[in-house]
Amino acid sequence: MVPYRPEPLTDFTDPVESRKLLEALQQVKLQLGQTYPIRIGAAELYSEKVLESINPSNISEMIGKVGRADRALAEKAIQCAANSFKAWSQVTAEERADYLFKAAATLRRRKHEFNAWLMLEAGKSRAEADADTAEAIDFMEYYARQMIELTTRGRKELVSIVQERNELSYIPLGVGVIIPPWNFPLAIMAGMTTAAIVCGNTVVLKPSSQTPVIAAKFVELLLDCGLPSGVVNFVPGSGSEIGDGLVEHPLTRFVSFTGSREVGVHIQELTAKVNPKQIWLKRFIGELGGKDSILVDRDADLVAAAKAIVVSAFGYSGQKCSACSRAIVHQDVYDEVLIRCIELTKALKVGDVTDASNDTGPVIDAASFQKIMQYIDIAKQEGRIVAGGHALQLPGYYIEPTIVADAAPDSRIMQEEIFGPVVAFTACSDFDHGLDIANNTEYGLTGSVYTRNREHIGKAKAQFHVGNLYINRKCTGAVVGVHPFGGFNMSGTDSKAGGPDYLLLFTQSKVSSELL
Repeated sequence: MVPYRPEPLTDFTDPVESRKLLEALQQVKLQLGQTYPIRIGAAELYSEKVLESINPSNISEMIGKVGRADRALAEKAIQCAANSFKAWSQVTAEERADYLFKAAATLRRRKHEFNAWLMLEAGKSRAEADADTAEAIDFMEYYARQMIELTTRGRKELVSIVQERNELSYIPLGVGVIIPPWNFPLAIMAGMTTAAIVCGNTVVLKPSSQTPVIAAKFVELLLDCGLPSGVVNFVPGSGSEIGDGLVEHPLTRFVSFTGSREVGVHIQELTAKVNPKQIWLKRFIGELGGKDSILVDRDADLVAAAKAIVVSAFGYSGQKCSACSRAIVHQDVYDEVLIRCIELTKALKVGDVTDASNDTGPVIDAASFQKIMQYIDIAKQEGRIVAGGHALQLPGYYIEPTIVADAAPDSRIMQEEIFGPVVAFTACSDFDHGLDIANNTEYGLTGSVYTRNREHIGKAKAQFHVGNLYINRKCTGAVVGVHPFGGFNMSGTDSKAGGPDYLLLFTQSKVSSELL
């Protein structure tokens, strides 16, 4: 087997690649407005109620309609997944992995098509969309190989004793509920789903209500690759109507969730409760966001640090759990770094992402827009707006990239996850003080340190309490197999997606001992 290597990103300076993407956009636009079914087993079900997906770059444009499941259909999906588990769990790991290899190869061939869907439904720039698609490919390539490796690990791990043959195997859990986010609507959704099924589980996939069409397209891709019906059951719907019921169901064995702290904590509480007829303790795999810092030391490369702050803060309009929302800068270089960041930020062009001249696009929907603008109002009271701070009068949900200077470490804009194009600056008196500020949060997902001091690098590795720490590089852009991803504290269960231990979360280990 060829060793895993991350998928190369597309070079859009190549006119051929740019033309392919434009052609894909034209083809995808011809499909806008279609209706996509709920999928339970082999059945394609259309409902009177639908989720309407809107282009956040142009809110007059409908991406598509997706059937909206009610509680009865959610119940049917769980039962179907439970019945399908009996056969799917007996399929060999190699055969299950082969479905992922086929899906990865298909997605690679259709890369620009999915890039186009990501640009239109999620408001991603072509570079952000391409990275999302590449990550989805990476997850499938990586997890397929990890599953094959996991089937042979037992013989390597167990100690041999006389007159016994002992084997450790990893078996699937059962039915899982997959609840992915809208901000990586292909990569994270595909990664969560395929990690579960390659381990032999069956799932009910409840996609994000903001980006259900991308999920529908991916499920179609899996089925086109021959995945047996009932392994992935596609059940869009509101969290309030079907989400709790799916999580609480006694046949649900595990829940894999990526999203907000508030919803994640609620789901974790539901999974912890043992319901009537439930014969297991449910497993919860959660990634709940972050309040991520870049700490700039006095002796750092200030040009590189300023660029990293702006890229990490405003890539995809700050709508990443790993985004830099706090810049903690040594007081001796604070003004210089701030000025550099202001200049870089004011040079950013915001607009429709199908225009390649724009650096970033809209926020995802009206609710996010209103929340971010409310935090900008708060920022005006807690600091100084030195760049941005306004909505843009364009036909979508556009907000200027915003820098807030002189924020107190305990202020709301330094403590609460905004999930938008807003970064707050604060000064620290020395490196230790900077680490104290960085750790003064209930989250612990990503962080970055810019310094030339080896002692300070060692101190950051030991004391900066985040799941993913970067030294002299931006705090976004984790690569599957290179940067296993997951955080501490209220950032989640430190699941380390895209890492060598991730599949263990979807399996249970069984020891068989035979007397010879």
